[in-house]
Amino acid sequence: MNMKRFVIEFGMGIDFHGQDVNVAASRAVKDAISRSCLVGLNEICGIEADDLNENVYIEAIVGVDRPEELDVKRIEECFPVGKAQVSAVKGGLKSPGFMFLNFGDKDDTIEVAVASVQVKIND
Repeated sequence: MNMKRFVIEFGMGIDFHGQDVNVAASRAVKDAISRSCLVGLNEICGIEADDLNENVYIEAIVGVDRPEELDVKRIEECFPVGKAQVSAVKGGLKSPGFMFLNFGDKDDTIEVAVASVQVKIND
């Protein structure tokens, strides 16, 4: 299979309360894909809507403070089309915040994730 990159986009996601890397990562992925309209898949590449899941491949790298806690299957479900593969790496940011027990905080930090998303098509 000869894959060609169609889009590269980046996103950032934050979990202000709860310190959950999965919440931050899903927001980072959704941030990245929210700025990409893939109209070219149809208008340039000729891929019909019914064929998107078979011809679109997504690779996402997500940087979080605790990559071992990332549920990659959960993050893969954030992509509305295509076959997604997510990998977790050490990165992101743990920033000082403020603890509100009623909001679900475990400590006084804010979890920040960064995602790199590449959309590839089968040539």
